[in-house]
Amino acid sequence: MRIGIILYEDVEPIEIGILGTLSMAKRLAPGLQYHTLSETGGTVGLRNGLYLETDYSFAQAPAADITLITGGPGWQRQAINTVLLDFLRHRHAQGDTMVSVCTGALLLASAGLLDGRVATSKAAYTAPETSPLKTLAEMTVDCTVREALLVDEGDIITGGGVSLCADLTLYLLERFLGPELAARTAHIMEYSAARAANQARLPSLIKPIHAKS
Repeated sequence: MRIGIILYEDVEPIEIGILGTLSMAKRLAPGLQYHTLSETGGTVGLRNGLYLETDYSFAQAPAADITLITGGPGWQRQAINTVLLDFLRHRHAQGDTMVSVCTGALLLASAGLLDGRVATSKAAYTAPETSPLKTLAEMTVDCTVREALLVDEGDIITGGGVSLCADLTLYLLERFLGPELAARTAHIMEYSAARAANQARLPSLIKPIHAKS
């Protein structure tokens, strides 16, 4: 499994918990591959002063099975960034499974990839923010928006907000590499109890073809 993770200015740093989860999984599955992407490559300034050196620019992006778009306050600027939106459409057309976490779903919506879909995004918010779930419904032509841990539509998967990035990443490991790897990764992360609690609290909306026995 090869995962390309898109970062941009003002992504919430907690979103890079995706990288931490994948790093733990790689201890158990050395063949797992992942890399970070940004529009021009190089350093990206995340929210509130954290900087991260990305591996590739969009133009240099290697092939991947999954392209994952992160979230954060910077999504509003990226929603009108034609370079980013064209890149998302291109990767989808190439056959990548497109994945979002948190307000990354609003960027999939901006690219027109959620029309006719069921999707989720960040549910909790505080003023002066507005509800990302409501914003997602307003941005799309025909998207059924639900509060959920994640929604798996096959070629597009949307995840809930912020810390649920760990649950979403564990789900990707489960779907693509098997439930044993996901469970073992959660165990070595000491995340098994939190994962079970989140699964009990929030639904996962998964098309039957992807449901696990």
